[in-house]
Amino acid sequence: MGGGVADLVTTAAQPLWRGRALALIGIVLVAFSLRSAVASLSPVIDHIAEDFPVSPVVVGLIGAAPPVCFAVFGLVTPLVERRFGLERVAVAALTLMSIGLLLRGFAADSTSLLAATVVVFAGVGAGNVLLPPLVKKYFADRLGVMMTLYSTTLSISTFVPPLVAVPLADSLGWRISLGLWGLFSVLALLPWIAVLVGDRRRPAAPAVAAPALPDNDPVDERLDAAVVATGPIATVPANPRVFGRLWRLPLAWALALVFGTSSTVAYVAFAWLPTLLVDVAGVSPASGGFLLSLFALAGLPCGLLVPVLVVRFQATRPLYLFAVAAGVAGLLGLLFAPAAAPVLWVLIYGLTAILFPLSLVLLSVRARTPESAVALSGFVQSVGYAIAAVFPLLIGLLHETTGGWTVPIIVVIAVLVLSIPAGLVAGRRRTIEEDWERRYGRW
Repeated sequence: MGGGVADLVTTAAQPLWRGRALALIGIVLVAFSLRSAVASLSPVIDHIAEDFPVSPVVVGLIGAAPPVCFAVFGLVTPLVERRFGLERVAVAALTLMSIGLLLRGFAADSTSLLAATVVVFAGVGAGNVLLPPLVKKYFADRLGVMMTLYSTTLSISTFVPPLVAVPLADSLGWRISLGLWGLFSVLALLPWIAVLVGDRRRPAAPAVAAPALPDNDPVDERLDAAVVATGPIATVPANPRVFGRLWRLPLAWALALVFGTSSTVAYVAFAWLPTLLVDVAGVSPASGGFLLSLFALAGLPCGLLVPVLVVRFQATRPLYLFAVAAGVAGLLGLLFAPAAAPVLWVLIYGLTAILFPLSLVLLSVRARTPESAVALSGFVQSVGYAIAAVFPLLIGLLHETTGGWTVPIIVVIAVLVLSIPAGLVAGRRRTIEEDWERRYGRW
Protein backbone atom coordinates (compact mmCIF):
# COMPACT_ATOMS: atom_id res chain seq x y z
CA MET A 1 0.00 0.00 0.00
CA GLY A 2 2.90 2.36 0.72
CA GLY A 3 3.96 2.31 -2.93
CA GLY A 4 0.45 3.01 -4.18
CA VAL A 5 0.05 6.03 -1.97
CA ALA A 6 3.48 7.25 -2.94
CA ASP A 7 2.48 7.04 -6.60
CA LEU A 8 -0.66 8.96 -5.83
CA VAL A 9 1.38 11.62 -4.08
CA THR A 10 3.51 11.99 -7.17
CA THR A 11 0.57 12.32 -9.56
CA ALA A 12 -1.46 14.50 -7.22
CA ALA A 13 1.08 17.28 -6.80
CA GLN A 14 0.17 20.27 -8.95
CA PRO A 15 1.96 23.54 -9.78
CA LEU A 16 1.50 26.06 -7.00
CA TRP A 17 -0.10 28.61 -9.31
CA ARG A 18 -2.62 26.30 -11.03
CA GLY A 19 -6.12 27.40 -10.03
CA ARG A 20 -4.97 28.87 -6.70
CA ALA A 21 -2.71 31.82 -7.41
CA LEU A 22 -4.91 34.13 -5.32
CA ALA A 23 -4.68 31.79 -2.34
CA LEU A 24 -0.89 31.62 -2.69
CA ILE A 25 -0.54 35.42 -2.76
CA GLY A 26 -3.05 35.78 0.05
CA ILE A 27 -1.27 33.30 2.34
CA VAL A 28 2.11 34.99 1.83
CA LEU A 29 0.72 38.48 2.47
CA VAL A 30 -1.21 37.34 5.56
CA ALA A 31 1.91 35.64 6.95
CA PHE A 32 3.90 38.83 6.47
CA SER A 33 1.22 40.95 8.12
CA LEU A 34 0.91 38.71 11.20
CA ARG A 35 4.47 39.19 12.41
CA SER A 36 5.12 42.72 11.16
CA ALA A 37 2.07 43.85 13.15
CA VAL A 38 3.71 42.55 16.32
CA ALA A 39 7.31 43.53 15.64
CA SER A 40 6.79 47.10 14.44
CA LEU A 41 5.69 48.78 17.69
CA SER A 42 8.32 48.20 20.38
CA PRO A 43 11.24 49.71 18.40
CA VAL A 44 9.50 53.13 18.26
CA ILE A 45 8.11 53.33 21.81
CA ASP A 46 10.78 55.94 22.66
CA HIS A 47 9.65 58.09 19.74
CA ILE A 48 6.02 57.81 20.83
CA ALA A 49 6.94 58.78 24.39
CA GLU A 50 8.25 62.12 23.08
CA ASP A 51 4.69 63.06 22.02
CA PHE A 52 2.72 61.74 25.01
CA PRO A 53 3.52 59.78 28.21
CA VAL A 54 3.66 56.01 27.88
CA SER A 55 3.82 54.56 31.38
CA PRO A 56 5.65 51.32 32.20
CA VAL A 57 2.24 49.80 32.99
CA VAL A 58 1.02 50.54 29.46
CA VAL A 59 4.25 49.19 27.98
CA GLY A 60 3.79 46.04 30.05
CA LEU A 61 0.18 45.66 28.91
CA ILE A 62 1.22 46.14 25.28
CA GLY A 63 3.87 43.47 25.76
CA ALA A 64 1.36 41.05 27.30
CA ALA A 65 -1.37 41.82 24.74
CA PRO A 66 -0.15 39.53 21.91
CA PRO A 67 -0.19 36.16 23.71
CA VAL A 68 -3.36 37.06 25.65
CA CYS A 69 -5.24 38.05 22.48
CA PHE A 70 -3.84 35.04 20.65
CA ALA A 71 -5.09 32.73 23.41
CA VAL A 72 -8.57 34.28 23.53
CA PHE A 73 -9.09 34.43 19.79
CA GLY A 74 -7.57 30.98 19.39
CA LEU A 75 -10.62 29.74 21.29
CA VAL A 76 -13.16 31.99 19.57
CA THR A 77 -11.99 31.68 15.95
CA PRO A 78 -12.87 27.98 15.38
CA LEU A 79 -16.40 28.65 16.64
CA VAL A 80 -16.84 31.57 14.24
CA GLU A 81 -15.22 29.67 11.37
CA ARG A 82 -17.77 26.85 11.63
CA ARG A 83 -20.53 29.35 10.90
CA PHE A 84 -18.92 31.59 8.28
CA GLY A 85 -16.07 29.60 6.70
CA LEU A 86 -12.29 30.00 6.50
CA GLU A 87 -12.15 32.71 3.86
CA ARG A 88 -14.83 34.96 5.33
CA VAL A 89 -13.26 34.86 8.79
CA ALA A 90 -9.84 35.51 7.24
CA VAL A 91 -11.25 38.66 5.58
CA ALA A 92 -12.73 39.76 8.92
CA ALA A 93 -9.42 39.15 10.72
CA LEU A 94 -7.47 41.13 8.11
CA THR A 95 -9.99 43.95 8.33
CA LEU A 96 -9.47 44.14 12.10
CA MET A 97 -5.69 44.14 11.63
CA SER A 98 -5.86 46.89 8.98
CA ILE A 99 -8.09 49.12 11.08
CA GLY A 100 -5.99 48.62 14.21
CA LEU A 101 -2.68 49.22 12.45
CA LEU A 102 -3.91 52.42 10.84
CA LEU A 103 -5.46 53.64 14.11
CA ARG A 104 -2.14 53.13 15.91
CA GLY A 105 -0.67 55.78 13.67
CA PHE A 106 -3.35 58.23 14.85
CA ALA A 107 -3.11 57.44 18.57
CA ALA A 108 -3.49 60.58 20.70
CA ASP A 109 -2.55 59.09 24.06
CA SER A 110 -1.45 55.84 25.67
CA THR A 111 -5.04 54.64 26.11
CA SER A 112 -5.90 54.94 22.42
CA LEU A 113 -2.54 53.35 21.53
CA LEU A 114 -3.33 50.37 23.76
CA ALA A 115 -6.88 50.10 22.40
CA ALA A 116 -5.67 50.12 18.78
CA THR A 117 -3.02 47.54 19.66
CA VAL A 118 -5.66 45.22 21.11
CA VAL A 119 -7.66 45.52 17.86
CA VAL A 120 -4.52 44.63 15.90
CA PHE A 121 -3.75 41.57 17.98
CA ALA A 122 -7.38 40.40 17.87
CA GLY A 123 -7.01 40.17 14.10
CA VAL A 124 -3.57 38.62 14.38
CA GLY A 125 -4.85 36.03 16.86
CA ALA A 126 -7.56 34.93 14.44
CA GLY A 127 -5.10 34.92 11.54
CA ASN A 128 -2.68 32.71 13.47
CA VAL A 129 -5.40 30.08 13.82
CA LEU A 130 -6.64 30.31 10.24
CA LEU A 131 -3.40 30.20 8.26
CA PRO A 132 -2.42 26.52 8.79
CA PRO A 133 -5.92 25.30 7.78
CA LEU A 134 -5.88 27.62 4.76
CA VAL A 135 -2.56 26.10 3.70
CA LYS A 136 -4.01 22.63 4.19
CA LYS A 137 -7.18 23.46 2.25
CA TYR A 138 -5.58 24.99 -0.84
CA PHE A 139 -2.18 23.23 -0.91
CA ALA A 140 -2.68 19.76 0.53
CA ASP A 141 -0.51 18.39 -2.30
CA ARG A 142 2.31 20.86 -1.53
CA LEU A 143 2.34 21.06 2.26
CA GLY A 144 6.12 20.98 2.60
CA VAL A 145 6.71 23.76 0.06
CA MET A 146 3.91 25.95 1.37
CA MET A 147 4.78 25.58 5.03
CA THR A 148 8.37 26.44 4.12
CA LEU A 149 7.20 29.56 2.27
CA TYR A 150 4.82 30.44 5.11
CA SER A 151 7.40 29.95 7.88
CA THR A 152 10.08 31.83 5.95
CA THR A 153 7.74 34.78 5.40
CA LEU A 154 6.98 34.85 9.13
CA SER A 155 10.70 34.88 9.91
CA ILE A 156 11.41 37.71 7.46
CA SER A 157 8.56 39.79 8.86
CA THR A 158 9.95 39.30 12.37
CA PHE A 159 13.40 40.82 11.87
CA VAL A 160 12.65 43.38 9.11
CA PRO A 161 10.36 45.76 11.11
CA PRO A 162 12.89 46.36 13.93
CA LEU A 163 15.51 47.21 11.31
CA VAL A 164 13.42 49.75 9.38
CA ALA A 165 10.93 51.07 11.96
CA VAL A 166 13.40 53.37 13.73
CA PRO A 167 14.90 54.90 10.53
CA LEU A 168 11.37 55.51 9.26
CA ALA A 169 10.39 57.12 12.55
CA ASP A 170 13.49 59.30 12.48
CA SER A 171 12.85 60.54 8.95
CA LEU A 172 9.05 60.51 8.62
CA GLY A 173 7.77 60.31 12.19
CA TRP A 174 6.54 57.44 14.32
CA ARG A 175 2.95 57.74 13.08
CA ILE A 176 3.93 56.93 9.49
CA SER A 177 6.34 54.27 10.75
CA LEU A 178 3.47 52.52 12.56
CA GLY A 179 0.67 53.14 10.08
CA LEU A 180 2.72 51.97 7.09
CA TRP A 181 2.39 48.33 8.16
CA GLY A 182 -1.38 48.61 7.83
CA LEU A 183 -0.93 48.87 4.07
CA PHE A 184 0.38 45.30 3.95
CA SER A 185 -2.68 43.93 5.72
CA VAL A 186 -4.90 45.94 3.34
CA LEU A 187 -3.06 44.36 0.41
CA ALA A 188 -3.53 40.94 2.02
CA LEU A 189 -7.30 41.54 2.04
CA LEU A 190 -7.57 41.84 -1.74
CA PRO A 191 -6.83 38.26 -2.86
CA TRP A 192 -9.17 36.77 -0.24
CA ILE A 193 -11.99 39.09 -1.27
CA ALA A 194 -11.39 37.94 -4.85
CA VAL A 195 -11.47 34.29 -3.71
CA LEU A 196 -14.83 34.86 -2.01
CA VAL A 197 -16.24 36.55 -5.10
CA GLY A 198 -15.00 33.69 -7.28
CA ASP A 199 -16.49 31.05 -4.95
CA ARG A 200 -19.93 32.66 -5.22
CA ARG A 201 -19.82 32.28 -8.98
CA ARG A 202 -18.92 28.58 -8.90
CA PRO A 203 -21.22 25.70 -7.97
CA ALA A 204 -20.41 24.02 -4.67
CA ALA A 205 -18.08 21.04 -4.90
CA PRO A 206 -18.56 17.84 -2.90
CA ALA A 207 -16.53 17.51 0.27
CA VAL A 208 -13.37 15.44 0.14
CA ALA A 209 -12.27 13.36 3.11
CA ALA A 210 -8.81 11.96 3.65
CA PRO A 211 -8.54 8.17 3.68
CA ALA A 212 -7.21 6.54 6.82
CA LEU A 213 -4.00 4.53 6.77
CA PRO A 214 -2.87 1.96 9.32
CA ASP A 215 -1.03 3.37 12.32
CA ASN A 216 2.69 4.00 11.86
CA ASP A 217 2.43 3.79 8.09
CA PRO A 218 5.62 5.39 6.66
CA VAL A 219 3.58 7.71 4.47
CA ASP A 220 1.20 8.93 7.19
CA GLU A 221 2.63 12.42 7.13
CA ARG A 222 2.17 12.68 3.35
CA LEU A 223 -1.51 11.76 3.46
CA ASP A 224 -2.52 15.29 2.68
CA ALA A 225 -0.66 15.18 -0.62
CA ALA A 226 -2.71 12.15 -1.66
CA VAL A 227 -6.08 13.74 -0.95
CA VAL A 228 -6.42 16.28 -3.74
CA ALA A 229 -5.56 16.02 -7.41
CA THR A 230 -6.44 19.56 -8.42
CA GLY A 231 -7.74 22.72 -6.82
CA PRO A 232 -8.70 23.42 -3.22
CA ILE A 233 -10.41 20.95 -0.90
CA ALA A 234 -14.11 21.65 -0.57
CA THR A 235 -15.09 21.72 3.07
CA VAL A 236 -18.11 21.02 5.19
CA PRO A 237 -18.86 22.57 8.59
CA ALA A 238 -16.65 21.15 11.32
CA ASN A 239 -18.18 18.75 13.84
CA PRO A 240 -19.11 20.89 16.86
CA ARG A 241 -17.72 18.18 19.14
CA VAL A 242 -14.22 18.17 17.61
CA PHE A 243 -12.88 21.04 19.68
CA GLY A 244 -14.25 19.53 22.89
CA ARG A 245 -12.69 16.15 22.12
CA LEU A 246 -9.24 17.68 21.86
CA TRP A 247 -9.18 18.35 25.60
CA ARG A 248 -9.17 14.56 26.14
CA LEU A 249 -6.35 13.73 23.72
CA PRO A 250 -2.70 13.46 24.87
CA LEU A 251 -1.55 14.24 21.33
CA ALA A 252 -3.45 17.54 21.29
CA TRP A 253 -1.98 18.50 24.67
CA ALA A 254 1.51 17.53 23.52
CA LEU A 255 1.15 19.77 20.46
CA ALA A 256 -0.11 22.60 22.67
CA LEU A 257 2.89 22.26 24.99
CA VAL A 258 5.27 22.20 22.02
CA PHE A 259 3.70 25.40 20.71
CA GLY A 260 3.69 26.91 24.22
CA THR A 261 7.39 26.18 24.61
CA SER A 262 8.15 27.80 21.25
CA SER A 263 6.09 30.89 22.12
CA THR A 264 7.53 31.15 25.63
CA VAL A 265 11.12 31.16 24.37
CA ALA A 266 10.29 33.76 21.71
CA TYR A 267 8.32 36.17 23.91
CA VAL A 268 10.80 35.96 26.78
CA ALA A 269 13.60 36.76 24.36
CA PHE A 270 11.79 39.70 22.76
CA ALA A 271 10.85 41.08 26.16
CA TRP A 272 14.10 40.62 28.06
CA LEU A 273 17.06 39.51 25.91
CA PRO A 274 18.44 43.04 25.22
CA THR A 275 18.24 43.96 28.91
CA LEU A 276 19.83 40.67 29.92
CA LEU A 277 22.70 41.17 27.49
CA VAL A 278 23.31 44.71 28.72
CA ASP A 279 23.38 43.51 32.33
CA VAL A 280 25.39 40.29 32.06
CA ALA A 281 27.46 40.69 28.87
CA GLY A 282 28.22 44.41 29.15
CA VAL A 283 27.00 45.27 25.65
CA SER A 284 25.53 48.67 24.79
CA PRO A 285 21.74 49.08 24.45
CA ALA A 286 22.16 49.51 20.69
CA SER A 287 24.14 46.28 20.51
CA GLY A 288 21.50 44.57 22.61
CA GLY A 289 18.86 45.56 20.05
CA PHE A 290 21.05 44.32 17.21
CA LEU A 291 21.57 40.99 18.97
CA LEU A 292 17.81 40.66 19.37
CA SER A 293 17.47 41.08 15.59
CA LEU A 294 20.17 38.45 15.22
CA PHE A 295 18.13 36.14 17.45
CA ALA A 296 15.13 36.67 15.15
CA LEU A 297 17.27 36.21 12.03
CA ALA A 298 18.24 32.72 13.21
CA GLY A 299 14.66 31.69 12.48
CA LEU A 300 15.03 32.26 8.73
CA PRO A 301 16.96 29.09 7.83
CA CYS A 302 14.81 27.17 10.30
CA GLY A 303 11.70 28.23 8.42
CA LEU A 304 13.26 27.06 5.16
CA LEU A 305 14.43 23.63 6.30
CA VAL A 306 12.13 22.40 9.06
CA PRO A 307 8.87 21.91 7.08
CA VAL A 308 10.66 19.85 4.44
CA LEU A 309 12.46 17.73 7.05
CA VAL A 310 9.19 17.01 8.85
CA VAL A 311 6.96 16.29 5.86
CA ARG A 312 9.48 14.31 3.81
CA PHE A 313 11.64 12.66 6.47
CA GLN A 314 9.41 12.59 9.56
CA ALA A 315 12.22 14.25 11.56
CA THR A 316 9.99 15.72 14.28
CA ARG A 317 11.72 14.15 17.29
CA PRO A 318 15.35 14.77 16.19
CA LEU A 319 14.51 18.39 15.37
CA TYR A 320 12.80 18.93 18.70
CA LEU A 321 15.66 17.46 20.71
CA PHE A 322 18.20 19.48 18.71
CA ALA A 323 16.26 22.72 19.33
CA VAL A 324 16.07 22.02 23.08
CA ALA A 325 19.77 21.18 23.24
CA ALA A 326 20.68 24.36 21.36
CA GLY A 327 18.49 26.47 23.63
CA VAL A 328 20.00 24.98 26.77
CA ALA A 329 23.55 25.40 25.41
CA GLY A 330 22.98 29.05 24.49
CA LEU A 331 21.44 29.85 27.87
CA LEU A 332 24.23 28.08 29.74
CA GLY A 333 26.71 30.19 27.78
CA LEU A 334 24.87 33.35 28.84
CA LEU A 335 24.80 32.06 32.42
CA PHE A 336 28.46 31.07 32.87
CA ALA A 337 30.44 33.04 30.25
CA PRO A 338 28.18 35.81 28.91
CA ALA A 339 30.89 38.30 27.98
CA ALA A 340 33.12 35.72 26.28
CA ALA A 341 31.01 35.28 23.14
CA PRO A 342 27.56 36.94 23.36
CA VAL A 343 27.04 36.77 19.59
CA LEU A 344 27.69 33.01 19.60
CA TRP A 345 25.40 32.38 22.57
CA VAL A 346 22.58 34.38 21.00
CA LEU A 347 22.93 32.55 17.68
CA ILE A 348 22.89 29.16 19.41
CA TYR A 349 19.94 30.18 21.56
CA GLY A 350 18.23 31.47 18.41
CA LEU A 351 18.15 27.92 17.03
CA THR A 352 15.18 27.34 19.30
CA ALA A 353 13.36 29.03 16.41
CA ILE A 354 13.18 25.49 14.99
CA LEU A 355 10.25 24.94 17.34
CA PHE A 356 7.99 27.49 15.63
CA PRO A 357 7.88 26.11 12.05
CA LEU A 358 7.88 22.63 13.58
CA SER A 359 4.71 23.53 15.50
CA LEU A 360 3.07 24.99 12.40
CA VAL A 361 3.73 21.92 10.27
CA LEU A 362 2.40 19.61 12.98
CA LEU A 363 -0.89 21.54 13.03
CA SER A 364 -1.44 20.38 9.45
CA VAL A 365 -0.01 16.87 9.42
CA ARG A 366 -1.64 15.82 12.71
CA ALA A 367 -5.18 16.34 11.35
CA ARG A 368 -6.93 14.54 8.50
CA THR A 369 -9.09 17.40 7.23
CA PRO A 370 -9.04 21.21 7.15
CA GLU A 371 -11.98 21.23 9.57
CA SER A 372 -10.06 19.20 12.13
CA ALA A 373 -7.02 21.37 11.49
CA VAL A 374 -9.05 24.49 12.37
CA ALA A 375 -10.10 22.98 15.70
CA LEU A 376 -6.58 21.70 16.43
CA SER A 377 -5.01 25.03 15.48
CA GLY A 378 -7.41 26.88 17.78
CA PHE A 379 -6.83 24.52 20.70
CA VAL A 380 -3.05 24.41 20.35
CA GLN A 381 -2.58 28.13 19.90
CA SER A 382 -5.02 29.15 22.65
CA VAL A 383 -3.32 26.89 25.21
CA GLY A 384 0.17 27.67 23.91
CA TYR A 385 -0.27 31.43 23.98
CA ALA A 386 -1.86 31.24 27.43
CA ILE A 387 1.36 29.62 28.62
CA ALA A 388 3.48 32.19 26.78
CA ALA A 389 1.57 35.08 28.36
CA VAL A 390 2.75 34.03 31.82
CA PHE A 391 6.49 33.74 31.38
CA PRO A 392 7.59 37.24 30.25
CA LEU A 393 5.89 38.65 33.35
CA LEU A 394 7.26 35.84 35.52
CA ILE A 395 10.81 36.37 34.26
CA GLY A 396 10.56 40.10 34.99
CA LEU A 397 9.28 39.40 38.50
CA LEU A 398 12.05 36.90 39.20
CA HIS A 399 14.66 39.33 37.91
CA GLU A 400 13.34 42.11 40.12
CA THR A 401 13.03 39.84 43.16
CA THR A 402 16.47 38.20 42.91
CA GLY A 403 18.31 41.23 41.52
CA GLY A 404 19.99 39.15 38.82
CA TRP A 405 19.48 36.86 35.86
CA THR A 406 20.60 33.48 37.22
CA VAL A 407 17.17 32.31 38.39
CA PRO A 408 15.33 33.60 35.29
CA ILE A 409 17.79 31.80 32.99
CA ILE A 410 17.43 28.57 34.98
CA VAL A 411 13.63 28.84 34.70
CA VAL A 412 13.80 29.11 30.89
CA ILE A 413 16.21 26.15 30.78
CA ALA A 414 13.73 24.17 32.90
CA VAL A 415 10.90 25.03 30.50
CA LEU A 416 12.90 23.63 27.59
CA VAL A 417 13.97 20.45 29.37
CA LEU A 418 10.53 19.70 30.84
CA SER A 419 8.96 20.02 27.40
CA ILE A 420 10.91 17.04 26.01
CA PRO A 421 8.20 14.43 26.78
CA ALA A 422 5.64 16.57 24.92
CA GLY A 423 8.00 16.77 21.93
CA LEU A 424 8.36 12.99 21.89
CA VAL A 425 4.58 12.47 21.97
CA ALA A 426 4.07 15.07 19.23
CA GLY A 427 6.55 13.10 17.12
CA ARG A 428 4.24 10.09 16.92
CA ARG A 429 3.10 9.71 13.33
CA ARG A 430 -0.62 9.69 13.87
CA THR A 431 -3.47 12.15 13.56
CA ILE A 432 -5.77 13.41 16.29
CA GLU A 433 -8.51 11.32 14.71
CA GLU A 434 -6.38 8.19 15.06
CA ASP A 435 -5.52 9.09 18.64
CA TRP A 436 -9.23 9.37 19.44
CA GLU A 437 -10.09 6.11 17.65
CA ARG A 438 -7.40 4.24 19.58
CA ARG A 439 -8.86 5.42 22.88
CA TYR A 440 -12.58 5.94 22.38
CA GLY A 441 -13.65 4.31 19.12
CA ARG A 442 -15.06 5.93 16.00
CA TRP A 443 -14.15 9.61 15.46
